[in-house]
This record gives sequence, structure tokens and C-alpha cells, in this order.
Amino acid sequence: MEAKAVEKYIKISPRKIKYVIDTVKKKSVEQAVGLLSVTPKGAAVHVKKAIQSAAANATENFKDYKVAEDDLFIKEIFVTQGPTQKRFKPRAKGRADRVLKKSAHITVFVSDGKSGSGEKISKQVKKEAKV
Repeated sequence: MEAKAVEKYIKISPRKIKYVIDTVKKKSVEQAVGLLSVTPKGAAVHVKKAIQSAAANATENFKDYKVAEDDLFIKEIFVTQGPTQKRFKPRAKGRADRVLKKSAHITVFVSDGKSGSGEKISKQVKKEAKV
């Protein structure tokens, strides 16, 4: 079973977020949240929020399967570039320089390593057999 969360329009450059994401790839949700809690980068707060949101989505969406946060791991996590704000900064002799304020979107997929359909069918078969 797999759950997804997307954190959008983060006002940090995608390149800065990628450094933080690379530290938590393929780790369990518990390890990732613990690691991000002590990471001094500003992007760590946003990555941690996205991971916790995906874990909460998994536990809420798959209540029938009794998915625990302890069993979840980060299956896939990536950052994409969002819209760029263009600003101008005054310079000498009446000139102006462009300032590009970049934003990013973080996408997280968490999984417990099991496929959802087979487990639910086996539970239904057991219930019908008892009746």
C-alpha cells in the first residue's frame, strides 16, 4: 500500500531542498523524521512536514489494513521546480538586475512494502468461511 503527499509552492530553491532529500531517501519514516529534526537546514522543516503528511495519509486511507507508522518507509521522494518570481534590483548608473526567486514542490510516496488488494481479499475469505 502506498500513500502520497505533495508540499507545494515552498519558497526555497529546489537545489537547496535536494541536498536535504538525499539524506532521507529509502529510509523508514521514523528514521527520516528523527534525522530531519536535528538537521540545521531550512528546507528540513518542509521535507519533514511532507513526510509526516504522507505517513498520516497512509494510516488514514488504509485503516482496514491497520497500517502502522512504524512499518512505513519512504518509497520515493523528489523535488520539482515551481513558479519563479521575477524581481528587479536597482544598480549603479540607472541600471537594474533581475532577481529570480525560485519555488519548489516536494512529492513523497510512502509504502509498507505490501500490496493492498491481496490482503483485503484474504480477510474477506476468512470472514465468509466462518459464517
